[in-house]
Amino acid sequence: MIDTHTHLYMTDSFPDGGKAAVRHAMECGVDMMVLPGVDRESVAPIIELHRAFPSNTAVALGLHPTEVEADWRDELREIFEAEAELSLVGIGETGVDLHWEQKYLTRQMDAFGEQIQMALDRKLPVVVHSRDAFPETIEVVRSFGSNLPGMVFHSFTAGRPEAERLLEFAPDAFFGINGVVTFKNAAPLREAVEHLPLALIVTETDAPFLAPVPYRGQTNESAFIPHIVKAIAAAKGLSEEEVMAATTANALRLFPRLTP
Repeated sequence: MIDTHTHLYMTDSFPDGGKAAVRHAMECGVDMMVLPGVDRESVAPIIELHRAFPSNTAVALGLHPTEVEADWRDELREIFEAEAELSLVGIGETGVDLHWEQKYLTRQMDAFGEQIQMALDRKLPVVVHSRDAFPETIEVVRSFGSNLPGMVFHSFTAGRPEAERLLEFAPDAFFGINGVVTFKNAAPLREAVEHLPLALIVTETDAPFLAPVPYRGQTNESAFIPHIVKAIAAAKGLSEEEVMAATTANALRLFPRLTP
C-alpha cells in the first residue's frame, strides 16, 4: 500500500521526526509514503526523514497556499534549491485555500499557477490542495487548457457533483481519499467515491491530520491506510484486496518516479 500524502516529518506531532511512524506504517503493510513540502521550513525535516528511509519514502516540494507570503517567489526559489540533492516525484502541495481568509486570493492563485508550470517544466505531477476554494481552483487549472501535468486533488472531501466537474477539465486527474471517508457525516464523499472510477483513486492520510475512524481526533499516521482502504471498498462494493491492488497501481501511475 502507498500513502500518497503524509506529513510524518512534522516534529510537533512526531517528536522523532516521523521515524517511528514510518516503521509502524511498514509493519502495517504501507511500504511507500510520499512526503509533500509546505514551505521552506519543511524542507530540512523532509530530507532527514527521507534519508533515514530512502526506499520507503519519496519527496515532493512546494509552497502550501496558506504559507504564501509577499515574498513567495523568493521562497519558492529557496525551497527548490534542495532539488539538486533529491529525486523529486512531484510538485506540491500547492493550490488555493480560503478557509481562513480571502485577502491573499490573488497571491495564492499566482503561486498555484507558477507551481503548475514548474510541474510541467519538470514533467512531474502536481499535488493540489483546495479548501473552500473550488471555483478558484478550477479557474487556475482551466487557465492551462489541455496542457496540464499529472494531477492529484489531494484530500478530496467534496461530493459527486464536484468530482464530476473536476473531471470535465482534468479527465486524467486522481483523487486522494483519506480518513474523512470514514466519518459519519461524509455521506456525500462516499457517494463520490462510489461513482468515481477506481482507476482514479489513490489513498492518503494527510497525517498528522484527519485520522480515520476509529482513531478520529487522534494523531493520524500512515499506518492507518488500511482503514481508508476498507472504507473505499465498502463504498464501491469491492474487496479490500481489489482496492489495495488498484490504488497501489494508481499511485505508481500518478507518480511515475516512485520505486515500486
